[in-house]
Amino acid sequence: MKLAEIVPWGRTLTEYQLMFGLTDTDLSKRILGVGDGPASFNAQMTAKGYSVISVDPIYAFSADEIRMRITDTYQVITDQLNANAHQYNWTTFRNVDQLGSERMEAMNLFLADYEKGRSVGRYLNHSLPALPFADQSFDLALCSHLLFLYSGQLSERFHLESIQELLRIATEVRIFPLMTLDNQPSPYLARVLDLCQQHNLDADIVPVDYHFQKGAYQLLRIKHKSQ
Repeated sequence: MKLAEIVPWGRTLTEYQLMFGLTDTDLSKRILGVGDGPASFNAQMTAKGYSVISVDPIYAFSADEIRMRITDTYQVITDQLNANAHQYNWTTFRNVDQLGSERMEAMNLFLADYEKGRSVGRYLNHSLPALPFADQSFDLALCSHLLFLYSGQLSERFHLESIQELLRIATEVRIFPLMTLDNQPSPYLARVLDLCQQHNLDADIVPVDYHFQKGAYQLLRIKHKSQ
């Protein structure tokens, strides 16, 4: 991956809580964030005394390099949001300016924490479909805005292998959203649900209190039957 290919866009702890339906009990678990990018989730959770490991190929780069990329792409992203505003619900955020301001605040929190977090192993340069963790290293794996959203870019095989890998290393997996970038249901969801049934896993589609992208208000929760 090259830095020029990355479009950094960070979300907050509050958004993670809403997207993934995280309870106070959930926050106290051993959490893996997959594809967290420049989200402030890890930084905010760490400040509160919780345990999070974040993995993303963007963590191959320094804070200064990521900061420059954010500067390079911020206007491009907000221009695209303005051009496609009809695809989003403007209730949580009044408009693109407010959204952009809050995203930048989240990314600045990430940048302030990043080098320290990387030095102690909270930000790791790894990516699906293979992660270097022992079986059941985590209680909860959260995958935000990667699987299903990028169904046009990532194959069905990638999705199936990635989800099996997450279930190897975590007791429970939650994925949000279930829609593609084109606001269509992912064509891979049914196949993933079939896989869960074949492997005797509990899989539920759960509504959440987060609905920014139109149609994207559900997460997929997968657990091992014994849990």
